[in-house]
Amino acid sequence: MKTLDHVTLGESESITIPCLYDNQYKSNSKYWCKGFFWRSCQITAHSKTTGRWTITDYPAHNIFTVELNKLTSSDSGYYWCAVEIGTHANPDNKKYLYVTVKSAPDVSVVNSSVSGHEGGDISVQCFYSSGYQYKVKQWCRIIDQSCYKMGRTDTSQNSSVQISDDDGGRSFTVLMTGLRLTDSGWYFCSVGDLQVPVQLFVQKDNKHKNTSESDDAGLFPSICRNQTASNDTEDSNCSPEDSPDQMDWLFLLLYTAVPLLLLLMLVLVIRRLIQKHSQF
Repeated sequence: MKTLDHVTLGESESITIPCLYDNQYKSNSKYWCKGFFWRSCQITAHSKTTGRWTITDYPAHNIFTVELNKLTSSDSGYYWCAVEIGTHANPDNKKYLYVTVKSAPDVSVVNSSVSGHEGGDISVQCFYSSGYQYKVKQWCRIIDQSCYKMGRTDTSQNSSVQISDDDGGRSFTVLMTGLRLTDSGWYFCSVGDLQVPVQLFVQKDNKHKNTSESDDAGLFPSICRNQTASNDTEDSNCSPEDSPDQMDWLFLLLYTAVPLLLLLMLVLVIRRLIQKHSQF
């Protein structure tokens, strides 16, 4: 089980906590438990029930999320992401974290969900209080626990992560360039021992779509291009699917009519010869 260690947020705010589990637990029930000691913690959310907080399971990605709403300072404490196994030999799989709820959180983000396109860029701004000005700032990915510190780090041939700190503004900015589809997932801003989760969506790049459509349009007469682009099928004479069929019918007509015409001419010639021979 993988999740964050110490999450912070403001009162009356909402937050979504990601909990990553092993592939073998796709079909198991998931739950969220509160308490310092595991044996005495109280289940506050379950994947099979609905309540104040909500658990959503994503078996295809081996992750479930816990949505916490309208938190108050009394909700601060230790919590557990857990997968229900229920055997003595193989107890439930679990991972604890601490949640701090304050009127003014020491670490926060503008958007907890960001999206970009393949090959493009995204930026995330992470804010921190004055007491955390000299703490280590990081941008980390939960699935492999990899973290990037101040400066620039090349993550592959075409992508990189750059972190710049603005001391005066009490924030640092994460810039991810050359995004790949595999960059999608859960990350977190980290300042000292505090963390705030951020979900990144990378969408497939469709920049070649227009080029492909332009090339296809060049194969058809200009009068038909607008109809092809708009999927207008009312005029069958401009349908690219019908063009080959029309050509086939034309060739079939030619191949059938020419031999019949020759045969008719031959019959007429033979008939005239027979008539002349009978006169003699």
